[in-house]
Amino acid sequence: MAIASCNPGVSGQAPRWLRRTLGGLLVASGLLFSVVTLAEEATEWPKGHYPLPDDGDVIGEVYTVETREDETLLDVAREHNVGYEEIRRANPDVSIWVPGEGTEVVIPARRILPPVAREGIVINIAELRLYYYPEVGEGETPRVETYPIGIGREGYNTPLGVTKTTMRLEDPAWYPPSSMREEAAERGDPPPEVVPPGPDNPLGRHAILLDIPGYLIHGTNQPDGIGMRASRGCIRMFPEDIESVFDRVPEGTRVNIIDQPIKAGWEGDTPYVQVYQALEEQEEGMAALLETLALLERNSSEASVALNYEQLRQLLDNPDGQVEALEPPPEPEKAPAADSGNGFLDEVTV
Repeated sequence: MAIASCNPGVSGQAPRWLRRTLGGLLVASGLLFSVVTLAEEATEWPKGHYPLPDDGDVIGEVYTVETREDETLLDVAREHNVGYEEIRRANPDVSIWVPGEGTEVVIPARRILPPVAREGIVINIAELRLYYYPEVGEGETPRVETYPIGIGREGYNTPLGVTKTTMRLEDPAWYPPSSMREEAAERGDPPPEVVPPGPDNPLGRHAILLDIPGYLIHGTNQPDGIGMRASRGCIRMFPEDIESVFDRVPEGTRVNIIDQPIKAGWEGDTPYVQVYQALEEQEEGMAALLETLALLERNSSEASVALNYEQLRQLLDNPDGQVEALEPPPEPEKAPAADSGNGFLDEVTV
């Protein structure tokens, strides 16, 4: 029975001999496979799977669906590969629990790829989303898969930086960390020393360990928390999402955890910006503006970018997570007409 933890400073990993044995078995089992072939043979790509743009940074499209009877907004979000905060921001006037049959719901599935190397796993905690760039074989289409995630709540921040996956655990047992045990004991409700695999296990059925002691990417028995800050630092995924990648993420896969509330990029000749609410207090104003400009210039073949700075400022001041096309700067106003001295005004164009 595999073990795992979700608490900084408490590794909770299996003994080294067991980890090596399980790791070897997983690799030797031949379970690694390529979904891209299946996707390309199908009539459409699976939700959240996109071919990498040949020249650009934007994937996906915004679309609308209608709710079915007794369907909650969270049900719609899960079916369409978005999390709680994403669906709530895109549909502020729709009830979370009782939207009503036939209610139109906006699915915010258009995104700018994070401005980092497109390899391995990239986790952007600012947008509560994971990007996976699987290796592809000869003749296969390079692609990206993206999934909503839950991250550490305030006080249990998910750590940033570059790490890697170490091993995969199926049906892990969970050892409640000491901090949780102490909190529960103070309430008079101490947790068990170990939670075995099953419906009460908060790790779900699949866990991918990171090379940061005590941190994992794992499933959950509380899927309504996906797309929120709800964990004690680990990265949670919908059970079906982590199951879909579990056998396809090799040990040693690069994992880059970033906090990037501002993303900017291009589609064709059009610049786009996507701004999220920063999780922590960050520099604003001119620093945010300069960061956005740097992202656009880095991804552009042009030496300089002419932008509508007023529009950009409004987007930075009102983050909503939507991908917005930046408009060209307004045309300069005509200069006031000059008086010729004869009572007539001579028009001067500048």
